[in-house]
Amino acid sequence: MVRVFQYLWALPTTVVGLVFLPVALVSGGDARVVDGVLEIHGGAVRFLLAHCTLLRGGVLALTLGHVVLGRDAWALEFTRGHERIHVRQCERWGLFFIPVYLLASLAILAWGGHAYKDNPFEREAYKKS
Repeated sequence: MVRVFQYLWALPTTVVGLVFLPVALVSGGDARVVDGVLEIHGGAVRFLLAHCTLLRGGVLALTLGHVVLGRDAWALEFTRGHERIHVRQCERWGLFFIPVYLLASLAILAWGGHAYKDNPFEREAYKKS
């Protein structure tokens, strides 16, 4: 029952991630479920992760609820431990995950820190992965 609640609590963020499934599939990408998480990679997702993030050079992977977007299958495998920490964070924060993550980054930036490297969500993911 706890697991069902975690999926439901994270569902609003997962729905945002699910938007990328048809985008990937119609552009030559692929998807599969690994340990209860939908991993989507390739096609337009590769381009979006490489060129449409706020980080110079983009990212290898990005978690949205129970969906992980990756540039390719290798990127998903390489970042799996880190991204699973973000899945767990999303299970804790639910629909608040994205706003709180972004607010933390803005606050850190305002205090002179690095919006990504100093973000407590990222620090936890790097520490535990």
